[in-house]
Amino acid sequence: MKDEDKTLSPWRMSVAPMMDWTDRHCRFFHRLLTRRAFLYTEMVTTGALLHGDIPRHLDFNKEEHPVALQLGGSDTAELAQCAKLAEQWGYDEVNLNCGCPSERVQRGSFGACLMAEPQLVADCVKAMVDAVGIPVTVKHRIGIDKVESYDFVRDFVGAVSQAGCGVFFVHARNAWLKGLSPKENREVPPLRYDFVHRLKRDFPHLTFALNGGIAAPEQVSEALAHVDGAMIGREAYHNPWWLSTWDAAYFGEPQRDISRETVEMAMCDYMAREKKLHGTPWPNIARHMLGLRNGLPGARRWRRVWSDHKLRDSDPHDVMALADEEVARAAELL
Repeated sequence: MKDEDKTLSPWRMSVAPMMDWTDRHCRFFHRLLTRRAFLYTEMVTTGALLHGDIPRHLDFNKEEHPVALQLGGSDTAELAQCAKLAEQWGYDEVNLNCGCPSERVQRGSFGACLMAEPQLVADCVKAMVDAVGIPVTVKHRIGIDKVESYDFVRDFVGAVSQAGCGVFFVHARNAWLKGLSPKENREVPPLRYDFVHRLKRDFPHLTFALNGGIAAPEQVSEALAHVDGAMIGREAYHNPWWLSTWDAAYFGEPQRDISRETVEMAMCDYMAREKKLHGTPWPNIARHMLGLRNGLPGARRWRRVWSDHKLRDSDPHDVMALADEEVARAAELL
């Protein structure tokens, strides 16, 4: 696989969809750090879209592009209708969740349990592909429960790709549908990166991004030596400054002239705008940037200020001034 071919892939680096985390405020923050990485929404169920508040689920900031909507569902007609909404709303991609193992999701007959029904997933993908012009992608596991057979995920990808899906995000763990919590499902089943590498060898014409356990640049480099992309989850959220290196490291762009302070100021401007336009309290937004100073002197003091809900009625720019004063005090103590 030629390096220049991988560099051209829009899925070379992405931030994983994460429930309760990757809302539009989080994605705005991440976009300040990387122009090129693909960003994903939290999973939105077809029922929530078709019977709920569409703008609440689909509104996003124009700065977020490229951005994808992740859907949860298993009804072909409903998924096609929701894919159309995603395209009409301006999303760059629609992604089908076939990886979430939670019991609540299983009760809705979607998520990881769909891997047991590859033909149904193929039918869902075909319905969406026929309905929209934007890419339809799938995020999935390497298997379900304790059956660790490469043939299982190979056959799944083969069936779904024939329906028109050309991009797969592979969480390189099995999903145990019983006995483990969603958190344990991200930690207990062993990682099998070799399964994802084999998928790329067996389906060289398809795009594969590796997900699961990637928390350092060395791991990204190792992934990109075998597949087309890396999808980063919790490390991107907890250590967001890492994202500021991605465009130069993985897309060949010049290193951007930004600092944590300029990003923090841009977030203050955004928080003030959101308060004025939508009445959004700044703590609802600031929670996503609490990892911005991880590893730096004064980081704990800085987080404490930005986490202080007694300041919720203050202007965020004033909160930033207080937080920066705490950082300066910490520096004086060194």
